Amino acid sequence: MKRSGPLYTLYAGLALAVIMLSLNATTGEKGSSYAGAPAATTSPSLSPSLSPSASKERPSPGPSRTVRHGKTSYAGRTDDDVAAVSVSVRGQKAIAYYCDGRTKESWLKGDVEDDGSMKLTGKDGATLAGTLADDRIRGTVRVHDGPQDFTAKKAVKGSGLYRATAEVRGAKIDGGWIVLPDGRQVGIVRKDGAPSAAPSVDPETGAVTVDGEQLTARPVVP
Repeated sequence: MKRSGPLYTLYAGLALAVIMLSLNATTGEKGSSYAGAPAATTSPSLSPSLSPSASKERPSPGPSRTVRHGKTSYAGRTDDDVAAVSVSVRGQKAIAYYCDGRTKESWLKGDVEDDGSMKLTGKDGATLAGTLADDRIRGTVRVHDGPQDFTAKKAVKGSGLYRATAEVRGAKIDGGWIVLPDGRQVGIVRKDGAPSAAPSVDPETGAVTVDGEQLTARPVVP
């Protein structure tokens, strides 16, 4: 009976050891399961707007803009008041007429740049260089002689550039007129190439009488 006490103590110790081993095993399994599970990772999706390649891209330049000038005529005189100059513009094209109202004239044509500048050329080396800005053309014209500066203002109703070509009694007629904003007219009519001062033209109808024949002068456009 005296030996039962130590045995009970031994049995109790063994039982306690088994319980502790069981707890450790259970805890170890749970811990390994938690620690060993791969952490959930999410691969960040890059928005197209934030992608490295997109951030380095630069917008490609659009097509160059072309300025289209409306259909308009300009008329004025040279600074020395010797001759008149008229320029008719439509889009990127221009036709000009230089005339002193007696014997000297020249028709010129060329392109109008986006900035309003123009370089027109005609027969026998005639040139006109000007710039369209603020409803007027300011430039220099050269016809036969030295250069002449001029200013041509935007034409008002009835003013501008007119031309008539026809055959009258077997003769070839070619006439050009510049009607200035103040109503004055400057023109030359060539009959088989021979120049003379042009008779007045009606700006409203374009009617003009040459050698007894009524002709129609029409506005000049490029």
